[in-house]
Amino acid sequence: MNIRNWLQKAIITLHHSDSPKLDAQTILSFAMGKSIAWLYAFDEIIINDDKLIFLDELLIRRFNGEPLAYVIGQCEFWSLTLKVICDTMIPRYDTEIIVEQSLNYLSKPSLKILDLGTGTGAIALSIASERPQCKVFGIDCISTVVKNAQYNAVNLNISNATFFLSYWFNNIPQNKFDLIVSNPPYIEVNSPYLKLGDVRFEPTSALVSDENGLSDLKAIIKNSFHWLTYDGWLLLEHGWKQGKAVRNIMQQYGYRKISTIKDYGGNPRVTLGKAPT
Repeated sequence: MNIRNWLQKAIITLHHSDSPKLDAQTILSFAMGKSIAWLYAFDEIIINDDKLIFLDELLIRRFNGEPLAYVIGQCEFWSLTLKVICDTMIPRYDTEIIVEQSLNYLSKPSLKILDLGTGTGAIALSIASERPQCKVFGIDCISTVVKNAQYNAVNLNISNATFFLSYWFNNIPQNKFDLIVSNPPYIEVNSPYLKLGDVRFEPTSALVSDENGLSDLKAIIKNSFHWLTYDGWLLLEHGWKQGKAVRNIMQQYGYRKISTIKDYGGNPRVTLGKAPT
């Protein structure tokens, strides 16, 4: 079977997907180690049997609904290619808004940033890549996740980001941070959303939080001011219905200049506040 025929077969197989053509192209590009443009330029090349077996294995996984990022083991975020493992949540496009907002508060050199629940390292590495004079620390409570984030840093040649094991603030180095960011678990335990789409395959520990999805957000808000400089900022991603609740919790703990920013779809997504006095 040649490249053209396999692509045609794959597109038909994945007809139920939101993007069958792109999914098929991405799988083939990954397996062949070639660009999509190359695949179309040389679409008469015959695919060898071993490669066909591998391709069909990937195709079946995607057909069964497994997220493309897990199927090929990587995803794009902030123009960075990140290795993704089954223990990490897949970074979402809307999470880039927290990177954008963070950069607004990082105009000075040598600032320190803490990313809580770093996952793939998407937020931490994006900030580090844009602010090479700053020091970025990312923590996660799962060792395989920390190792994966460390791999991503090395693979991307980003030397100003450090990752280590910690459950929220339990093992944080004795530093004051100019910025603390987090995309913590914020979905309610019994949310029907957990049974839909890609989320079905993602680790529950990265998605679900008690107290109507607010438990981890509360813990971060409550403890962050101990670790922030006087002029430091806390930026939190949350569910689109949680903006008011997060603002109220920040007010309760004395944060200043609190506001909520909308994501690219126009939904309230990131709430930020300045450290309490």
